[in-house]
Amino acid sequence: MTALGLRPERRTVILTLVLTALILGLGLLGLCYGASWKSPGEVFAALSGAEPSVVIQDWRLPRVLAALVFGAALGVSGALFQNLTRNPMGSPDVIGLDAGAYTGALVALTVLSGASVQLAVGSVLGGLVVAAVIYVLAYDRGFSGLRLVVIGVAVNAMVTALNSWIVLRADLEVAIAAVGWSAGSLNGVGWGDLGIPFTVIGVLLALMAARAHAMHQAALGDAVAVTTGVSLDRLRLLMVLVGVGCTATVTAVAGPVAFIALAAPQIGRRLAGAAGVPLLPAALTGAVLFQGADLIAQMLLAPVALPVGVVSTAIGGCYLIWLLTKEVARA
Repeated sequence: MTALGLRPERRTVILTLVLTALILGLGLLGLCYGASWKSPGEVFAALSGAEPSVVIQDWRLPRVLAALVFGAALGVSGALFQNLTRNPMGSPDVIGLDAGAYTGALVALTVLSGASVQLAVGSVLGGLVVAAVIYVLAYDRGFSGLRLVVIGVAVNAMVTALNSWIVLRADLEVAIAAVGWSAGSLNGVGWGDLGIPFTVIGVLLALMAARAHAMHQAALGDAVAVTTGVSLDRLRLLMVLVGVGCTATVTAVAGPVAFIALAAPQIGRRLAGAAGVPLLPAALTGAVLFQGADLIAQMLLAPVALPVGVVSTAIGGCYLIWLLTKEVARA
């Protein structure tokens, strides 16, 4: 039987195994690649503790794990908002949540001292404020996903303009740091940067996994969800909070990394052959995209490492053109 003929459940299992193997392979390549190449044997020896290596354990391993976890978080965030809006364009970077999180981080950088805790809190608050504004403006005697996307795009444009104004008004040193950070990068990420973000993302993903069945029911339609006992208002609020939390947490550490949240859920959905936008394929696809983009960013102009956001934007732009072409053709 061909892959297209497989039942969705079986396809999802096979896809999960394939993507997991791909994640492990990219992770091994990320641990091997750098200013000096390390063989797989050296990598395994360092990870097992037989031959400790600062380069592998303290420099490369945090970066590889950050790409994996942050990619999964962005994939889930994109899946949540695409399920919420029932629109493939409904991702955090399109409807303005990335820009809002960046605004909060900019305030922490320009007004406060820019400590890691301030960046994290500022990013979350900025994302929540923008999400609340979009939700209120989009709610008109009911919830419309298309209206939310359209209003989100408009709010995104306004918030992006606000961010540019903040950077232009900032001191030169702060402005340079803010612009560099806005490209989205894992350069210099260490263990000290990852403890709290990994914990927050783990809690948010576990919380959403517990409500995955209710989200699946909601994807079948409001009437079906209500008859099966799903509280749509509570579920939607939880989806917004988890989606904003994942996006803002990644933004606080790596900066706004565009298009991962847009592309990963739809690629995962098509590979899984699912009717809705399932969370697990979106998370695994997001991890693969983030890891792949970060490796390309390191290799493209080696020994200079590009920000991962530059690569993800270039790849995502091509994907966005293809997606818009498909949507226009369908219309």
